[in-house]
Parts: sequence; structure tokens; C-alpha cells
Amino acid sequence: MDNNPKVTIHDIAQRLGITASTVSRALNDNPRISEATRKAVHRAARQMNYQPNNIAAALRHGRSRLIGIIVPTADRAFFASVVRGIEEMANQLGYKVIICQSYDSYEKEVQTIDALLSARVDGVIASIGKNTETFDHYQRVQRAGVPLVLFDRTTDALEVSQVMVDDHLGAYKVVEHLIRQGCRRIAHFTSPKKVSIFKERLRGYADALKDNGLPYDEELVVSSNLQLEDGRESMQRLLGLEHRPDAVFSSSDYGAMGAMQVLKEHGIKIPQEVALAGFSNEPFTSFTDPALTTVDQFSLTMGKRTAEVFFEQLKAGNKNPVPQKIVLKPELIVRASSLRTGPLAGEAGHL
Repeated sequence: MDNNPKVTIHDIAQRLGITASTVSRALNDNPRISEATRKAVHRAARQMNYQPNNIAAALRHGRSRLIGIIVPTADRAFFASVVRGIEEMANQLGYKVIICQSYDSYEKEVQTIDALLSARVDGVIASIGKNTETFDHYQRVQRAGVPLVLFDRTTDALEVSQVMVDDHLGAYKVVEHLIRQGCRRIAHFTSPKKVSIFKERLRGYADALKDNGLPYDEELVVSSNLQLEDGRESMQRLLGLEHRPDAVFSSSDYGAMGAMQVLKEHGIKIPQEVALAGFSNEPFTSFTDPALTTVDQFSLTMGKRTAEVFFEQLKAGNKNPVPQKIVLKPELIVRASSLRTGPLAGEAGHL
């Protein structure tokens, strides 16, 4: 037996001596209800621990005013900042967000989509996990007529709006900078997964080498999950080569941090012997010793642009707007980890 029966608007109405319809309008801040009544209803709802049934409301009104956001992980500064940008705009427009983590698991992503559709969310905003290679679950979102927008980790396999940074340009800028510092054997940490951002960063790396007359050497390209421990293992592998690299460009700041730890443990000078650069501008990159060169993806801006695209699509309703592809320009942040002694040391800063 349930000892804590769910409080309804009828219970609030009985307590205040008003009708249930008046309570409903007051909870929805209907301007036809006096301010005094609205305050009294909201106060009683809090005291009685009233929890609205959002699914029932969505069925009645066709809108839940809830947006599902799927990120690989919420504990990375990049994703947290993007979510903040989305949430700020959503809240201004009277929407709430449900933040879900896929942990880069395809199965978890599928389960999350099922849960969000069951919760009658008004839309889904997602960054695809590393292990997602088929997109049937996202196609179900589209078939249900629910707006879908992808950010950062996107795919051209779906005809949906996308917001991303120019990963190719960001990687190209990093490698070009390292070459200008005199580096000639530049290694690259990438991911074996079929994720757009890593493919584009690898392409930018390769193009920069080619355009500057340097060969692409397979043994200098190391694939991993790009976490800190992966960066350590990748750097150990590179140090075992007959001719070790004189620079490392990692597709993640965490991988670069792992490489930095190993280089220090071996007494290898950074950047004089091996220059280092990462990607994402995680907060810790400005506090490492030496501070880490990286690429700023303007995560807060990405979140706001994603929200703008989403609400434009939501407003269009059944008009089937043409999918948009928003590409933000990244910024290279040059720090001590890649600046060698000499006149070029003055290159530090934002490029």
C-alpha cells in the first residue's frame, strides 16, 4: 500500500477552497488568475510537495516544454559549457532540459532515446558517442516528428541540423604552428572510432604536413581512446621508435597531458626536445607546466548557436525546414609547451 499518495491539483483546490481549474491555471501562471491566488497556489503546492505530471500535460497540450540533451559525458568542461549555452536560452524561453550521458556507449544512447521519447520531450539535442556507428535510434526521433539537432560529434548519415567547429582548420593550424617552430617529425594522437571530429582532425594534420612538404608517416599516428592513460601509453610507444618525434599533436588535451607526464618522467625537455599541443582548451591546459598549446572550440558559443538552430526548427513545426550546418571557426591558443627559444617565441597568444 502506498503510504505517500501523490498530491493532485484537486487536493490543493480542496485545501484552498477553490476549483481545480483555478489551481491548474495558477500553476501555469495564467494572467487571468490574480497574483494573490497564484502565490497562494504555488505556496500550497510547495508545502504539499506537489509534483506535476509532465507526460499527462504533454498529452493534453502537445508540449512538455522539456528538451533532452545527450552528451558522451557531463564531467568534461567542453560539454558542460555547451550544455550551459543551450540551457540558458532554453530557460529564457520557458523550457527545461534533461541532461543524459551516453558514456560513449551505443546501447546507452539507444536506451536514452527511448526514455526521452517516452517522456514526450519537445526535442532532442545530441553529441554522438564514439561507439555509435548506426543511427536507427536517431531516425526514430525524426520519424516521431521530434526536432533533432546534433552538435560537435555529428554525422552526415542523418539529414539534420548540425553545429560544429571546423576541426580540420583547428588541426591544420596546430601542425602549421609546430612546423614554424622547427618541428619535422610530428606525431598525432587520434581515435580509431568513426567519429567525425577525429577524422577531420586527422585530415587537417595530414594536409598541413603535405602542404609544407613533410611526409605522412603511419608509425607517428597512434590511435586510442584519447584519455590521460592513453596519452601516456601512446607516448611510451613513440619513445620506443628508432627515431622519436620532435612534436606531438593530440586530438584531445587529456592525451597531450598524458604525453607530458611521460616526457617529464624521462627527463625530456618540453618543448626544446619534444613540443606538445592538444585540442579543446580544457581549463587545466593553462595550469600545466609548461602551459599547453591547444585549440579553443568556443563551447559556450556552440551551445547558444545549437539552441538557436533548435528553437528555429521547433518554431517551424511541420514545415520541415532545410537542415542547417553551422561551422564555427576555432582559435589556436599558443602556449609554452610548443614555443621553442628564438624569435618565434613571441608567437604566444591567440591565433
